[in-house]
Amino acid sequence: MKRIVLVTGANSGIGLALCERLLTTDSEIHLCLACRNTQRAMAARSALLHSHPEADISLLKVDVGDMNSVLEAAKEIKKRYSRLDYIYLNAGIMPNPQLNLKVFVKGLFSRKVVRMFATGEGLLTQEDHVNANGLQKVFATNVFGHFILIKELEPLLCCPSMTSQLIWTSSSNAHKSAFSLDDYQHSQGIESYSSSKYASDLLSLALNRQFNRRGLYSSVTCPGLVMTNLTYGILPSFFWTLIMPIMFLIRFFTNSFTLTPYNGAEALVWLYKQNPESLDPRAKYHSCTSGLGNNYVNPKKMDLREDTAEAFYKQLLELEHKLRQKVGVAEEAIK
Repeated sequence: MKRIVLVTGANSGIGLALCERLLTTDSEIHLCLACRNTQRAMAARSALLHSHPEADISLLKVDVGDMNSVLEAAKEIKKRYSRLDYIYLNAGIMPNPQLNLKVFVKGLFSRKVVRMFATGEGLLTQEDHVNANGLQKVFATNVFGHFILIKELEPLLCCPSMTSQLIWTSSSNAHKSAFSLDDYQHSQGIESYSSSKYASDLLSLALNRQFNRRGLYSSVTCPGLVMTNLTYGILPSFFWTLIMPIMFLIRFFTNSFTLTPYNGAEALVWLYKQNPESLDPRAKYHSCTSGLGNNYVNPKKMDLREDTAEAFYKQLLELEHKLRQKVGVAEEAIK
């Protein structure tokens, strides 16, 4: 029986590299590319079929930052499938990233230069705004939209006598210092991306506590420092061209400089091959690349509190209830 694998944000970067590697690993899967932009999704499907002509690939239009789009996509998924084996929660945004020059210059001439590049702590700020659902856009896209998708697809994920996996693309930029239960959407701060990635780490832990007994398991990955559209948006492309030789050199001192989407997808593909019941719910599985270019996976304990994870999960349930009421009222008004 074919495994059914759904990947959000599958049309470029790590998502597309993941799909390519999954098809190489298991040619018998049914792969669903869940993307916001239909044209880019079609181009990605064509590229994948060029290298894997016999692959079984479908498309799904969804904007995980828009609750209405998520609900419509979930309805379509439930029409197509009776179960889901894997959901890769990969889609994410980092709008208008800005480099904190003061932190950058200070770190560049310190012993912490490698850590600065590896984690980005305090290095990046973002401008966020409110979306049509009244949510902070980064939180909605990186966390809440995926949460709603999981809740909607619960019957397909929690099937008798089978296990399913949720696999998140998190980040080394997921810092506890950027997150607060009192402002979990990060409307008052300037590190919305970091906050959202820490929030997804918390959510993964909470989902395991809620659903492991029903056969659903959640894991978190970190792709390392990868050159994608998100990365190139931070600084002009000529800057990255200038420092790329230095970054390859730094890779001899830190394994987190994976640099390419193919390398960054290492942990995502590795988890596909694992027994989910044997995985550590408190571990973040890091894609790593040695100085000689060899890929491997390094699990590291996340700095998470279970009580914080549970409190955050309850807040998400409350927010879901409020928004569903609004959606219901709007639908009644249209009728």
